[in-house]
Amino acid sequence: MTLLLKQLDINGFKSFATSTSFVFDRGITAIVGPNGSGKSNVAEALRWVLGEQGYATLADVPFPVDVVDVFRRSSAAGEFADQAVAVGARGVWFQLGVIDEDAFRRTVVAGTPMVMDTCPAIEYRRRP
Repeated sequence: MTLLLKQLDINGFKSFATSTSFVFDRGITAIVGPNGSGKSNVAEALRWVLGEQGYATLADVPFPVDVVDVFRRSSAAGEFADQAVAVGARGVWFQLGVIDEDAFRRTVVAGTPMVMDTCPAIEYRRRP
């Protein structure tokens, strides 16, 4: 059985100094990869609540991938964009400070939408 997250409330965690609430109208599930496992309380909480496991590579994920959110040094991020394209992910998101122009070009040319050097929490707050 797949569990869907409908809302995530974050209070005083890292970049969320003020209370932030994310509401997912249709619900989402999240996979916390091996490079993010155990590195933050939010990642651990999502993994625990959703009951999802991490996978060594995107190719190992046994279901369609919507968005690959990359929290890696810029020098290592391109590999994840390439994996995302290879598995048919619907989008790639490089976090604030993660910049790889070559990976961006390859990803977009392959037909996969991508954003780079942007934080979803900041963008979410800008919504009307």
